[in-house]
Amino acid sequence: MKTFFVLCSTLVVLGWCTVQADDEPSRPEAGKFPALEESLSYRGELVFVDHANRRGSIRVQGAGMYFRNAPHPFAMLPYGVVRHHGAPADLRDIPLGTVLHVRAFLPPDPKISAVPVLPVNNRQKNAGYSGAGTAPAENHVLLLEDEPSHCLREGKVWRLKEVDVKNNAGMIVASLEPKDGGDGPANEEKMTFDAATRVWRGRECLAIEDLIAEGIWPADGKKSLDGQAVLLGITWKPTPDGVFTRFHISDIWLDDVSMQRATRNQTETHKAFIRSRWMPAWIDAVEYGKFGRATVTATLFGGMDESLYVDFQKDVPTMISAVENTLKHTHGAYGPAHMASRGSIVDVTKADGEVPLGSSGIQIRFETDLIIEGIRPGRIVRVRPGNWPQVQVPREEYLNDASSLEERFPTPAIFPKY
Repeated sequence: MKTFFVLCSTLVVLGWCTVQADDEPSRPEAGKFPALEESLSYRGELVFVDHANRRGSIRVQGAGMYFRNAPHPFAMLPYGVVRHHGAPADLRDIPLGTVLHVRAFLPPDPKISAVPVLPVNNRQKNAGYSGAGTAPAENHVLLLEDEPSHCLREGKVWRLKEVDVKNNAGMIVASLEPKDGGDGPANEEKMTFDAATRVWRGRECLAIEDLIAEGIWPADGKKSLDGQAVLLGITWKPTPDGVFTRFHISDIWLDDVSMQRATRNQTETHKAFIRSRWMPAWIDAVEYGKFGRATVTATLFGGMDESLYVDFQKDVPTMISAVENTLKHTHGAYGPAHMASRGSIVDVTKADGEVPLGSSGIQIRFETDLIIEGIRPGRIVRVRPGNWPQVQVPREEYLNDASSLEERFPTPAIFPKY
């Protein structure tokens, strides 16, 4: 048994994580967007969400017994990007149980981390039956994406090889491959499905029984699917027969039209959310004038739909409100507009070439006659162009005391001690 877990630990370090054991863990620097390739990559099931504080827990996939893996807390970086169905998302949009791909770093500032701070080598430690790698210290997330988002970003598809059906449920053998073919690696998996699995085709939402009725799948037994290219939504359910790790298919998108419709629906959901909460950004510089006047330079965070950035134009009336690292409004129940600095955008610039994930590459210069403590270089803010709604945020999304980082719902005390 000891030999088994040593082998499993080695597989976790070399296989499940893209950062090797002898690489130095990476910690983001203040005022810089970290490089995606320097992050640790892992995969797991979303089991808890505290959306107001942009944190949650994931049951990280390892080489051991998956059902024994304790939920692993994570926090989104202020500029961290969430993707669902190939579109921008908030944590509140992702159903519990969804299998997610994670790209994460060490906490930028351990003193104000909203989740437990772990030893930097924690991903190499053996966690009993779970093996190693299931509780990495890299728990501050730059990119969190579900399976279709991951595949669309990396140009991959699932190719269905064989289906085995009994009572509208069963097993699928599928291989994850580059969409355009070529010599890229193919990772084959066996996954379960059941009568609740949704099948999307064009503008239709089908059930497994519909595929059987049309003769596409058998009512009973096996059938070759000849490598049919699809996108999958993947979850996890407890498995019988002593299987350590086997994932479950929640959704099958059979064609581009069905996936594009899912992407559009999620995009519209997120656009409405950002307009009501305002665009997050950080302050690059402040040029101070007389009697409280100042010109503020800010970089808008990335990962949003492009139509949102179009609203940031020269001469547009604008508000900037201070928030903390979880993007929570920090000036109490009066709402973000109460203490916001008001003025107009005097200039908008966009960086040339590729910009790092987390940044939009768009800088605005904003002139105001009221500069407050929360609007200083390096601080996080939210920005509202004049044509966005001015609403009150719900209680869980603001702090009464801007200086209290402990005023959270719930506090970090709910998490396990490592």
